Amino acid sequence: MARARRPTNRVPIGLSGRQRQDCSCDVPYTARLPAPTRPPTTDGGRPPGGEHPGHPPGAQAPEGTPPPAELARQARAVLAGPARLARWADRTGSLRAGPDGSLPDAAVADAADALGLTPRHVRADWDRARLAGLVELHDGLARPGWRLRAWDRDDVAALRGWVALFDAWSLAVPPPAAAGPAAVAEVVEAVPQLLSLLHLSAGPVRLPVLLDMLDQRVAELRTERCEVPYGADPAADDADAGATVSDAAGAPLTDLLRWALDALLAVGALMPPDGAPDPAEQGADEGRHYGQEAQLTPLGNWSVWVKLEQICVAAQSPAGHIEQSAEAMLRGCARLTPGPARAEYRAWLAARSVGAAVEELLTVARGEDALLRGLAFEALRAVGAPAEPAVRAVADEPVLRPYALLWLFEHDGGDPETATDVLTREESTWLWVDTAAAVADHGETQLLVRHLDSAVQGSVPRLLAEVRAIGHPRTVQVLVALAAAHPDPALAKAVRRAAFQVHTGGA
Repeated sequence: MARARRPTNRVPIGLSGRQRQDCSCDVPYTARLPAPTRPPTTDGGRPPGGEHPGHPPGAQAPEGTPPPAELARQARAVLAGPARLARWADRTGSLRAGPDGSLPDAAVADAADALGLTPRHVRADWDRARLAGLVELHDGLARPGWRLRAWDRDDVAALRGWVALFDAWSLAVPPPAAAGPAAVAEVVEAVPQLLSLLHLSAGPVRLPVLLDMLDQRVAELRTERCEVPYGADPAADDADAGATVSDAAGAPLTDLLRWALDALLAVGALMPPDGAPDPAEQGADEGRHYGQEAQLTPLGNWSVWVKLEQICVAAQSPAGHIEQSAEAMLRGCARLTPGPARAEYRAWLAARSVGAAVEELLTVARGEDALLRGLAFEALRAVGAPAEPAVRAVADEPVLRPYALLWLFEHDGGDPETATDVLTREESTWLWVDTAAAVADHGETQLLVRHLDSAVQGSVPRLLAEVRAIGHPRTVQVLVALAAAHPDPALAKAVRRAAFQVHTGGA
Protein backbone atom coordinates (compact mmCIF):
# COMPACT_ATOMS: atom_id res chain seq x y z
CA MET A 1 0.00 0.00 0.00
CA ALA A 2 1.40 3.36 -0.98
CA ARG A 3 2.44 5.58 1.85
CA ALA A 4 0.73 8.98 1.87
CA ARG A 5 3.36 11.57 1.19
CA ARG A 6 3.10 14.74 3.14
CA PRO A 7 3.48 17.93 1.11
CA THR A 8 6.65 19.87 1.77
CA ASN A 9 7.08 23.60 1.81
CA ARG A 10 9.05 24.35 -1.33
CA VAL A 11 11.74 26.94 -0.90
CA PRO A 12 12.85 28.54 -4.18
CA ILE A 13 16.42 29.17 -3.10
CA GLY A 14 19.71 27.33 -3.25
CA LEU A 15 21.29 27.41 0.16
CA SER A 16 23.66 24.62 -0.88
CA GLY A 17 25.82 27.26 -2.54
CA ARG A 18 26.34 30.90 -1.99
CA GLN A 19 23.26 33.01 -2.69
CA ARG A 20 25.09 36.30 -2.17
CA GLN A 21 27.87 37.00 0.22
CA ASP A 22 26.64 40.23 1.71
CA CYS A 23 23.00 39.55 0.77
CA SER A 24 22.71 43.00 -0.73
CA CYS A 25 20.57 44.24 -3.57
CA ASP A 26 21.45 44.06 -7.22
CA VAL A 27 24.31 46.36 -8.10
CA PRO A 28 24.53 48.06 -11.50
CA TYR A 29 27.88 46.72 -12.57
CA THR A 30 29.80 48.53 -15.27
CA ALA A 31 27.24 49.25 -17.95
CA ARG A 32 29.87 49.96 -20.58
CA LEU A 33 31.51 46.56 -20.57
CA PRO A 34 30.92 44.81 -23.89
CA ALA A 35 27.79 42.70 -24.01
CA PRO A 36 29.61 39.32 -24.00
CA THR A 37 31.19 40.11 -20.63
CA ARG A 38 28.82 42.37 -18.75
CA PRO A 39 25.99 41.14 -16.52
CA PRO A 40 22.56 42.79 -16.71
CA THR A 41 22.16 46.08 -14.87
CA THR A 42 19.64 46.88 -12.14
CA ASP A 43 19.40 49.31 -9.27
CA GLY A 44 20.80 48.34 -5.92
CA GLY A 45 23.73 48.79 -3.63
CA ARG A 46 25.73 47.76 -0.62
CA PRO A 47 24.60 47.94 2.97
CA PRO A 48 25.72 50.91 5.01
CA GLY A 49 28.17 49.90 7.67
CA GLY A 50 25.74 50.43 10.56
CA GLU A 51 22.88 48.30 9.22
CA HIS A 52 22.20 44.62 9.47
CA PRO A 53 23.89 43.10 6.41
CA GLY A 54 20.94 41.80 4.44
CA HIS A 55 18.38 43.76 6.51
CA PRO A 56 15.76 45.29 4.17
CA PRO A 57 13.97 48.56 4.88
CA GLY A 58 10.96 47.83 7.05
CA ALA A 59 11.72 44.13 7.47
CA GLN A 60 12.16 42.82 10.98
CA ALA A 61 14.66 40.11 11.76
CA PRO A 62 13.31 37.15 13.75
CA GLU A 63 13.00 37.81 17.46
CA GLY A 64 16.24 37.10 19.23
CA THR A 65 18.49 37.75 16.22
CA PRO A 66 21.70 39.30 17.57
CA PRO A 67 22.84 42.70 16.32
CA PRO A 68 25.40 42.81 13.49
CA ALA A 69 28.34 43.38 15.81
CA GLU A 70 27.50 40.25 17.79
CA LEU A 71 26.97 38.20 14.63
CA ALA A 72 30.34 39.40 13.35
CA ARG A 73 31.94 38.47 16.67
CA GLN A 74 30.50 34.97 16.33
CA ALA A 75 31.73 34.76 12.72
CA ARG A 76 35.23 35.73 13.82
CA ALA A 77 35.09 33.11 16.58
CA VAL A 78 34.12 30.36 14.11
CA LEU A 79 36.93 31.39 11.77
CA ALA A 80 39.51 32.27 14.44
CA GLY A 81 41.70 29.28 13.56
CA PRO A 82 41.63 29.86 9.79
CA ALA A 83 42.29 33.59 10.28
CA ARG A 84 45.25 32.84 12.54
CA LEU A 85 46.68 30.42 10.00
CA ALA A 86 46.10 32.92 7.17
CA ARG A 87 48.05 35.58 9.08
CA TRP A 88 50.86 33.12 9.67
CA ALA A 89 50.93 32.34 5.94
CA ASP A 90 51.05 36.06 5.19
CA ARG A 91 54.01 36.53 7.53
CA THR A 92 56.00 33.80 5.80
CA GLY A 93 55.81 35.85 2.60
CA SER A 94 56.62 32.95 0.29
CA LEU A 95 54.26 30.11 1.18
CA ARG A 96 53.46 28.06 -1.90
CA ALA A 97 50.58 25.59 -1.96
CA GLY A 98 50.58 22.26 -3.73
CA PRO A 99 48.99 21.67 -7.16
CA ASP A 100 45.64 20.87 -5.51
CA GLY A 101 45.73 23.98 -3.32
CA SER A 102 46.60 22.10 -0.14
CA LEU A 103 49.58 22.85 2.06
CA PRO A 104 52.72 20.76 1.48
CA ASP A 105 53.76 18.53 4.37
CA ALA A 106 56.72 20.77 5.20
CA ALA A 107 54.48 23.85 5.44
CA VAL A 108 51.98 21.92 7.57
CA ALA A 109 54.76 20.93 9.96
CA ASP A 110 56.04 24.53 10.14
CA ALA A 111 52.55 25.88 10.82
CA ALA A 112 51.88 23.21 13.45
CA ASP A 113 55.10 24.10 15.27
CA ALA A 114 54.55 27.84 15.01
CA LEU A 115 50.89 27.80 16.08
CA GLY A 116 50.90 24.85 18.47
CA LEU A 117 48.42 22.82 16.42
CA THR A 118 48.20 19.28 15.13
CA PRO A 119 48.82 18.72 11.41
CA ARG A 120 45.19 17.64 11.01
CA HIS A 121 44.04 20.88 12.60
CA VAL A 122 46.31 22.89 10.29
CA ARG A 123 44.93 21.20 7.18
CA ALA A 124 41.33 21.76 8.28
CA ASP A 125 41.99 25.44 9.04
CA TRP A 126 43.74 25.88 5.70
CA ASP A 127 40.78 24.50 3.76
CA ARG A 128 38.37 26.78 5.63
CA ALA A 129 40.60 29.81 5.20
CA ARG A 130 40.50 29.25 1.45
CA LEU A 131 36.74 28.71 1.38
CA ALA A 132 36.15 31.87 3.45
CA GLY A 133 38.36 33.98 1.21
CA LEU A 134 40.93 34.66 3.93
CA VAL A 135 43.64 33.17 1.71
CA GLU A 136 43.89 33.36 -2.06
CA LEU A 137 46.30 31.50 -4.32
CA HIS A 138 48.00 33.38 -7.15
CA ASP A 139 50.00 30.99 -9.31
CA GLY A 140 50.28 28.74 -6.28
CA LEU A 141 51.58 31.51 -4.01
CA ALA A 142 49.43 32.12 -0.93
CA ARG A 143 48.37 35.72 -0.41
CA PRO A 144 45.99 37.22 2.14
CA GLY A 145 42.48 37.80 0.83
CA TRP A 146 40.90 41.22 1.16
CA ARG A 147 38.68 39.92 3.95
CA LEU A 148 41.72 39.12 6.07
CA ARG A 149 42.96 42.70 5.79
CA ALA A 150 39.57 43.99 6.93
CA TRP A 151 38.89 41.14 9.36
CA ASP A 152 39.22 42.96 12.70
CA ARG A 153 37.74 46.31 11.69
CA ASP A 154 34.96 45.45 9.23
CA ASP A 155 31.98 43.47 10.55
CA VAL A 156 30.55 43.07 7.04
CA ALA A 157 33.81 41.51 5.83
CA ALA A 158 33.71 39.05 8.73
CA LEU A 159 30.10 38.11 8.00
CA ARG A 160 30.83 37.73 4.29
CA GLY A 161 33.70 35.41 5.09
CA TRP A 162 31.47 33.25 7.24
CA VAL A 163 28.64 33.24 4.67
CA ALA A 164 31.14 32.11 2.02
CA LEU A 165 32.14 29.21 4.29
CA PHE A 166 28.50 28.40 5.08
CA ASP A 167 27.50 28.35 1.43
CA ALA A 168 30.38 25.97 0.68
CA TRP A 169 29.42 23.64 3.55
CA SER A 170 29.46 20.58 1.28
CA LEU A 171 33.21 21.09 0.77
CA ALA A 172 33.96 21.45 4.48
CA VAL A 173 33.74 17.74 5.36
CA PRO A 174 34.34 14.77 3.03
CA PRO A 175 31.15 12.79 2.29
CA PRO A 176 30.87 9.14 3.34
CA ALA A 177 33.20 6.96 1.31
CA ALA A 178 30.39 4.56 0.40
CA ALA A 179 28.14 7.31 -1.00
CA GLY A 180 28.12 7.81 -4.75
CA PRO A 181 28.36 11.26 -6.36
CA ALA A 182 24.70 11.18 -7.42
CA ALA A 183 23.49 10.49 -3.88
CA VAL A 184 25.72 13.23 -2.48
CA ALA A 185 24.43 15.71 -5.09
CA GLU A 186 20.82 14.86 -4.20
CA VAL A 187 21.43 15.53 -0.52
CA VAL A 188 23.21 18.81 -1.27
CA GLU A 189 20.22 19.89 -3.33
CA ALA A 190 17.81 18.83 -0.57
CA VAL A 191 19.56 20.53 2.34
CA PRO A 192 17.84 23.93 1.75
CA GLN A 193 14.56 22.28 2.76
CA LEU A 194 16.12 21.05 5.99
CA LEU A 195 17.60 24.45 6.76
CA SER A 196 14.23 26.10 6.13
CA LEU A 197 12.56 23.67 8.53
CA LEU A 198 15.20 24.34 11.17
CA HIS A 199 14.72 28.09 10.75
CA LEU A 200 10.92 27.99 10.87
CA SER A 201 10.96 25.65 13.87
CA ALA A 202 12.92 28.23 15.91
CA GLY A 203 14.32 25.45 18.04
CA PRO A 204 15.73 21.94 17.97
CA VAL A 205 14.35 19.43 15.45
CA ARG A 206 14.74 15.70 15.96
CA LEU A 207 16.72 13.72 13.42
CA PRO A 208 13.83 11.40 12.42
CA VAL A 209 11.88 14.48 11.28
CA LEU A 210 14.85 15.71 9.25
CA LEU A 211 15.42 12.25 7.80
CA ASP A 212 11.78 12.01 6.74
CA MET A 213 11.96 15.39 5.00
CA LEU A 214 15.22 14.41 3.33
CA ASP A 215 13.61 11.16 2.19
CA GLN A 216 10.69 13.06 0.68
CA ARG A 217 12.83 15.69 -1.00
CA VAL A 218 15.20 13.17 -2.60
CA ALA A 219 12.18 11.23 -3.88
CA GLU A 220 10.78 14.44 -5.37
CA LEU A 221 14.08 15.19 -7.07
CA ARG A 222 14.13 11.75 -8.64
CA THR A 223 10.53 12.11 -9.75
CA GLU A 224 11.27 15.49 -11.30
CA ARG A 225 14.08 13.87 -13.28
CA CYS A 226 11.78 11.01 -14.31
CA GLU A 227 14.20 8.39 -13.00
CA VAL A 228 12.04 5.35 -13.81
CA PRO A 229 13.96 2.09 -14.43
CA TYR A 230 13.53 0.65 -17.92
CA GLY A 231 10.85 -2.04 -18.00
CA ALA A 232 9.52 -1.22 -14.56
CA ASP A 233 5.86 -1.83 -13.73
CA PRO A 234 4.21 1.59 -13.20
CA ALA A 235 1.62 0.12 -10.84
CA ALA A 236 4.31 -1.45 -8.73
CA ASP A 237 6.23 1.81 -8.76
CA ASP A 238 3.19 3.68 -7.47
CA ALA A 239 2.64 1.12 -4.75
CA ASP A 240 6.22 1.34 -3.56
CA ALA A 241 6.73 5.07 -4.12
CA GLY A 242 6.77 5.85 -0.43
CA ALA A 243 9.51 3.37 0.33
CA THR A 244 11.67 3.90 -2.76
CA VAL A 245 14.22 6.23 -1.27
CA SER A 246 14.43 4.61 2.14
CA ASP A 247 14.67 1.08 0.75
CA ALA A 248 17.21 2.08 -1.87
CA ALA A 249 19.31 4.24 0.39
CA GLY A 250 18.50 2.99 3.89
CA ALA A 251 21.50 3.49 6.16
CA PRO A 252 23.43 5.43 3.47
CA LEU A 253 20.74 8.13 3.47
CA THR A 254 21.04 8.30 7.25
CA ASP A 255 24.80 8.52 6.88
CA LEU A 256 24.41 11.32 4.33
CA LEU A 257 22.11 13.22 6.68
CA ARG A 258 24.68 12.94 9.44
CA TRP A 259 27.38 14.03 7.00
CA ALA A 260 25.35 17.13 6.11
CA LEU A 261 24.76 17.92 9.77
CA ASP A 262 28.42 17.38 10.60
CA ALA A 263 29.45 19.70 7.76
CA LEU A 264 26.97 22.38 8.85
CA LEU A 265 28.22 21.96 12.41
CA ALA A 266 31.81 22.32 11.20
CA VAL A 267 31.08 25.67 9.52
CA GLY A 268 29.23 27.01 12.54
CA ALA A 269 25.66 26.86 11.23
CA LEU A 270 24.44 24.29 13.79
CA MET A 271 24.68 24.19 17.56
CA PRO A 272 27.05 21.51 18.93
CA PRO A 273 25.21 18.65 20.65
CA ASP A 274 25.22 18.65 24.43
CA GLY A 275 28.63 17.61 25.66
CA ALA A 276 30.25 17.76 22.22
CA PRO A 277 33.32 19.96 21.63
CA ASP A 278 32.88 23.22 19.79
CA PRO A 279 34.00 22.67 16.17
CA ALA A 280 35.79 26.02 16.20
CA GLU A 281 37.96 24.70 19.02
CA GLN A 282 38.08 21.10 17.89
CA GLY A 283 39.46 21.82 14.42
CA ALA A 284 38.74 18.32 13.14
CA ASP A 285 36.84 17.74 9.93
CA GLU A 286 35.52 14.24 10.47
CA GLY A 287 34.67 11.60 13.05
CA ARG A 288 32.00 13.54 14.96
CA HIS A 289 28.81 11.74 15.83
CA TYR A 290 25.93 14.18 15.81
CA GLY A 291 23.24 14.07 18.49
CA GLN A 292 19.58 13.18 18.12
CA GLU A 293 18.42 16.68 17.23
CA ALA A 294 19.68 19.71 15.34
CA GLN A 295 19.33 23.44 15.93
CA LEU A 296 20.63 26.44 14.02
CA THR A 297 23.11 28.79 15.62
CA PRO A 298 22.25 32.50 15.64
CA LEU A 299 24.56 32.88 12.63
CA GLY A 300 22.87 30.04 10.78
CA ASN A 301 19.40 31.28 11.66
CA TRP A 302 20.22 34.80 10.48
CA SER A 303 21.73 33.61 7.20
CA VAL A 304 18.78 31.34 6.38
CA TRP A 305 16.36 34.15 7.20
CA VAL A 306 18.23 36.49 4.86
CA LYS A 307 18.09 33.96 2.04
CA LEU A 308 14.43 33.10 2.58
CA GLU A 309 13.42 36.73 2.52
CA GLN A 310 15.49 37.45 -0.64
CA ILE A 311 16.81 40.53 1.08
CA CYS A 312 17.68 43.75 -0.71
CA VAL A 313 19.21 46.32 1.61
CA ALA A 314 19.02 50.07 1.29
CA ALA A 315 22.09 51.48 -0.38
CA GLN A 316 23.95 54.40 1.02
CA SER A 317 23.08 57.84 -0.29
CA PRO A 318 24.84 58.89 -3.50
CA ALA A 319 25.35 62.42 -2.21
CA GLY A 320 28.35 63.79 -0.35
CA HIS A 321 31.20 61.70 -1.79
CA ILE A 322 33.47 64.54 -2.89
CA GLU A 323 35.59 64.45 0.27
CA GLN A 324 35.66 60.67 0.57
CA SER A 325 38.31 58.23 -0.61
CA ALA A 326 38.08 56.66 -4.05
CA GLU A 327 36.90 53.39 -2.55
CA ALA A 328 34.14 55.04 -0.51
CA MET A 329 33.07 57.14 -3.51
CA LEU A 330 32.84 54.08 -5.77
CA ARG A 331 30.86 52.15 -3.19
CA GLY A 332 28.50 55.08 -2.86
CA CYS A 333 27.99 55.23 -6.62
CA ALA A 334 27.36 51.50 -7.00
CA ARG A 335 23.56 51.89 -6.91
CA LEU A 336 23.44 54.67 -9.49
CA THR A 337 22.68 54.36 -13.17
CA PRO A 338 25.53 55.42 -15.50
CA GLY A 339 24.40 59.05 -15.94
CA PRO A 340 24.18 60.06 -12.25
CA ALA A 341 27.27 57.98 -11.49
CA ARG A 342 29.30 59.91 -14.08
CA ALA A 343 28.18 63.16 -12.45
CA GLU A 344 29.47 61.88 -9.11
CA TYR A 345 32.75 60.81 -10.70
CA ARG A 346 33.26 64.25 -12.27
CA ALA A 347 32.50 66.03 -9.00
CA TRP A 348 34.97 63.82 -7.15
CA LEU A 349 37.65 64.28 -9.83
CA ALA A 350 37.21 68.07 -9.86
CA ALA A 351 38.32 68.26 -6.23
CA ARG A 352 41.66 66.50 -6.93
CA SER A 353 44.66 66.73 -9.18
CA VAL A 354 44.38 64.40 -12.17
CA GLY A 355 47.51 62.43 -11.34
CA ALA A 356 46.54 61.80 -7.72
CA ALA A 357 42.96 60.87 -8.64
CA VAL A 358 44.02 58.43 -11.35
CA GLU A 359 46.56 56.75 -9.08
CA GLU A 360 44.00 56.41 -6.29
CA LEU A 361 41.47 54.85 -8.66
CA LEU A 362 44.05 52.38 -10.00
CA THR A 363 45.02 51.45 -6.45
CA VAL A 364 41.39 50.56 -5.75
CA ALA A 365 41.24 48.62 -9.02
CA ARG A 366 44.20 46.49 -7.91
CA GLY A 367 42.27 45.32 -4.85
CA GLU A 368 40.39 42.06 -4.48
CA ASP A 369 36.88 43.54 -4.89
CA ALA A 370 35.94 42.94 -8.53
CA LEU A 371 32.98 45.33 -8.35
CA LEU A 372 35.24 48.21 -7.38
CA ARG A 373 37.69 47.24 -10.13
CA GLY A 374 35.03 47.68 -12.79
CA LEU A 375 33.69 50.88 -11.25
CA ALA A 376 37.21 52.34 -11.00
CA PHE A 377 37.62 52.01 -14.77
CA GLU A 378 34.20 53.57 -15.23
CA ALA A 379 35.44 56.56 -13.23
CA LEU A 380 38.63 56.64 -15.34
CA ARG A 381 36.44 57.05 -18.42
CA ALA A 382 35.29 60.33 -16.92
CA VAL A 383 38.96 61.41 -16.71
CA GLY A 384 39.51 60.77 -20.41
CA ALA A 385 42.80 61.50 -22.19
CA PRO A 386 44.80 62.56 -19.09
CA ALA A 387 44.37 59.02 -17.73
CA GLU A 388 45.67 57.29 -20.87
CA PRO A 389 49.38 57.05 -19.92
CA ALA A 390 48.58 55.55 -16.52
CA VAL A 391 46.04 53.10 -17.96
CA ARG A 392 48.46 52.05 -20.68
CA ALA A 393 51.15 51.51 -18.04
CA VAL A 394 49.00 49.02 -16.10
CA ALA A 395 47.93 47.04 -19.18
CA ASP A 396 50.61 44.44 -18.40
CA GLU A 397 49.27 43.75 -14.90
CA PRO A 398 47.26 40.50 -15.23
CA VAL A 399 44.40 41.58 -12.95
CA LEU A 400 43.95 44.94 -14.70
CA ARG A 401 44.84 43.95 -18.26
CA PRO A 402 41.32 43.12 -19.60
CA TYR A 403 39.88 46.33 -18.14
CA ALA A 404 42.79 48.44 -19.38
CA LEU A 405 42.61 47.03 -22.92
CA LEU A 406 38.87 47.70 -23.13
CA TRP A 407 39.37 51.22 -21.76
CA LEU A 408 42.10 51.98 -24.30
CA PHE A 409 40.04 50.52 -27.16
CA GLU A 410 37.06 52.74 -26.35
CA HIS A 411 39.29 55.76 -25.70
CA ASP A 412 40.77 55.32 -29.18
CA GLY A 413 37.27 55.46 -30.68
CA GLY A 414 36.47 51.77 -30.93
CA ASP A 415 32.90 50.47 -30.84
CA PRO A 416 32.13 49.14 -27.33
CA GLU A 417 30.07 46.32 -28.83
CA THR A 418 33.16 44.95 -30.61
CA ALA A 419 35.64 45.72 -27.85
CA THR A 420 36.10 42.05 -26.94
CA ASP A 421 38.05 41.62 -30.17
CA VAL A 422 41.06 43.13 -28.38
CA LEU A 423 40.97 40.43 -25.70
CA THR A 424 42.37 36.94 -26.02
CA ARG A 425 40.11 34.06 -25.09
CA GLU A 426 41.96 33.66 -21.79
CA GLU A 427 41.56 37.37 -21.02
CA SER A 428 37.84 37.22 -21.85
CA THR A 429 37.44 34.22 -19.56
CA TRP A 430 39.33 35.96 -16.75
CA LEU A 431 37.06 38.99 -17.16
CA TRP A 432 34.00 36.72 -17.13
CA VAL A 433 35.07 35.18 -13.81
CA ASP A 434 35.98 38.58 -12.35
CA THR A 435 32.59 39.99 -13.33
CA ALA A 436 30.87 36.91 -11.93
CA ALA A 437 32.74 37.43 -8.66
CA ALA A 438 31.35 40.98 -8.48
CA VAL A 439 27.83 39.70 -9.14
CA ALA A 440 28.20 36.88 -6.60
CA ASP A 441 29.43 39.30 -3.93
CA HIS A 442 27.05 42.18 -4.58
CA GLY A 443 24.24 41.14 -6.92
CA GLU A 444 20.99 39.23 -7.13
CA THR A 445 21.26 35.54 -7.93
CA GLN A 446 19.36 35.84 -11.21
CA LEU A 447 22.05 38.23 -12.43
CA LEU A 448 24.59 35.46 -11.94
CA VAL A 449 22.44 32.99 -13.88
CA ARG A 450 21.99 35.47 -16.74
CA HIS A 451 25.71 36.22 -16.68
CA LEU A 452 26.30 32.58 -17.66
CA ASP A 453 24.81 33.36 -21.07
CA SER A 454 27.41 36.08 -21.68
CA ALA A 455 30.37 33.67 -21.73
CA VAL A 456 32.21 33.56 -25.04
CA GLN A 457 32.64 29.78 -24.95
CA GLY A 458 29.10 29.04 -26.10
CA SER A 459 28.66 25.93 -23.95
CA VAL A 460 28.88 25.20 -20.25
CA PRO A 461 31.42 22.33 -20.54
CA ARG A 462 33.83 24.50 -22.54
CA LEU A 463 33.32 27.39 -20.14
CA LEU A 464 34.04 25.21 -17.11
CA ALA A 465 37.15 23.76 -18.73
CA GLU A 466 38.56 27.19 -19.54
CA VAL A 467 37.55 28.71 -16.22
CA ARG A 468 39.48 25.96 -14.44
CA ALA A 469 42.51 26.62 -16.64
CA ILE A 470 42.91 30.38 -16.11
CA GLY A 471 43.53 30.14 -12.36
CA HIS A 472 41.41 33.08 -11.21
CA PRO A 473 41.61 33.21 -7.38
CA ARG A 474 37.82 33.50 -7.07
CA THR A 475 37.01 30.53 -9.32
CA VAL A 476 35.75 28.22 -6.55
CA GLN A 477 33.52 30.86 -4.97
CA VAL A 478 32.07 31.86 -8.36
CA LEU A 479 31.28 28.26 -9.33
CA VAL A 480 29.74 27.50 -5.93
CA ALA A 481 27.57 30.61 -6.22
CA LEU A 482 26.53 29.75 -9.78
CA ALA A 483 25.65 26.18 -8.81
CA ALA A 484 23.52 27.49 -5.95
CA ALA A 485 21.70 30.00 -8.14
CA HIS A 486 21.03 28.00 -11.30
CA PRO A 487 17.55 26.40 -11.54
CA ASP A 488 18.72 23.51 -13.77
CA PRO A 489 19.70 20.64 -11.41
CA ALA A 490 21.89 18.91 -14.00
CA LEU A 491 23.80 22.07 -14.87
CA ALA A 492 24.12 23.02 -11.20
CA LYS A 493 25.52 19.56 -10.48
CA ALA A 494 28.13 19.94 -13.24
CA VAL A 495 29.15 23.37 -11.98
CA ARG A 496 29.34 22.12 -8.39
CA ARG A 497 31.53 19.23 -9.54
CA ALA A 498 33.82 21.70 -11.31
CA ALA A 499 34.06 23.78 -8.13
CA PHE A 500 35.05 20.69 -6.17
CA GLN A 501 37.66 19.78 -8.78
CA VAL A 502 39.18 23.26 -8.66
CA HIS A 503 39.15 23.20 -4.85
CA THR A 504 40.88 19.81 -4.72
CA GLY A 505 43.10 20.30 -7.76
CA GLY A 506 41.39 17.55 -9.78
CA ALA A 507 41.27 17.38 -13.57
